[in-house]
Amino acid sequence: MDALAVLPSNFGYAIFTYLYSWIMLCYLGVKVGAARKKFDVKYPTMYSDKEQVFNCIQRAHQNTLEVYPQWLVFQTIAALVYPLSASVLGVIWVTSRFSYAWGYYTGDPAKRMNGAYGYIGYFGVIILSISVALQLLGFF
Repeated sequence: MDALAVLPSNFGYAIFTYLYSWIMLCYLGVKVGAARKKFDVKYPTMYSDKEQVFNCIQRAHQNTLEVYPQWLVFQTIAALVYPLSASVLGVIWVTSRFSYAWGYYTGDPAKRMNGAYGYIGYFGVIILSISVALQLLGFF
C-alpha cells in the first residue's frame, strides 16, 4: 500500500512540524552541551550542586524530553485526520518550547512560564485526538 495514497494530502504539514520539533530538540541539546563546558559539569552528572543556571538549562531540555513522546503520539493521531489544524497546534507547542527554554536559561525558573502558551498546542492536539477516537467509535 502506498503511503501517499493513504495519508491525507495535507499530512506534509505535519511532517514539517515533526522536522521543526527535531530542530528544537537539537537546539536544546546543544545548549546543554555548551553549558556543561561553560560550567564544568562532567558526564554523567545530570545536575550541578553549584551552578543554578546550568540546572535551569538542563531542566529546560529534560522537561521537553519528558513530554515529547506524549506530544508525538497526540500530534500524529490528530494529524491523520486534521493535518492542518494539528500542524498549527504543533507549531505553537514547538515554538513555546523555545520560549520556555529561553525563560529558564535566565536562571530564574519562574521565567520558564514564558512558554505557557504551549498548552494551547498541547491540549489542542489532545482534544483533536479525542475527536478522532470518538469518530472511530462511531459517536459522530
